[in-house]
Amino acid sequence: MFVIRMKLKHIITFIFLLMLLASFSSLNKKTPVGKTLILKKAEWLLGKWATDWKGGWLQESWERLNDSTYIGTSIFIKGTDTMSPETIRLEQHGNALFYMPIVRNQNDGKPITFKLTLIKVHELTFENPAHDFPQKIRYKQITANSMEAEISGAVKGIVHAELFKMARVK
Repeated sequence: MFVIRMKLKHIITFIFLLMLLASFSSLNKKTPVGKTLILKKAEWLLGKWATDWKGGWLQESWERLNDSTYIGTSIFIKGTDTMSPETIRLEQHGNALFYMPIVRNQNDGKPITFKLTLIKVHELTFENPAHDFPQKIRYKQITANSMEAEISGAVKGIVHAELFKMARVK
């Protein structure tokens, strides 16, 4: 009887140690970066934003296409004319996030790719140093219903920036 108790005690101790070891090893595992984690940090951008600008109305709209892509449109309306319409894709590929605008009648209808270079809480900065202008695009949420969009870069060696203070309209 003593031998059976000792074996049972060893078996229970062994099982307990295995469970303890398994719990410690799961604590040390790094949480894998999920495919949607970076894009999810841009979720505040979804919706419709607008501002008065240069005698017209600038509007940008964003919606979720799927877990790795948001699609956007940007238009400038002056009077009854819609000027500078562009479509934008915010796409995550692996652990990289890309901002890809397509401006009508520019670049043969192909997107210009800007890579995420800085991410903070409610702020995203994308850059493409090889592009003529802009080379940098930054979005920053100010409040739940306001944000700043800024484009900047050098034009003929002179640094230029335009800041758009936008309000949520939908």
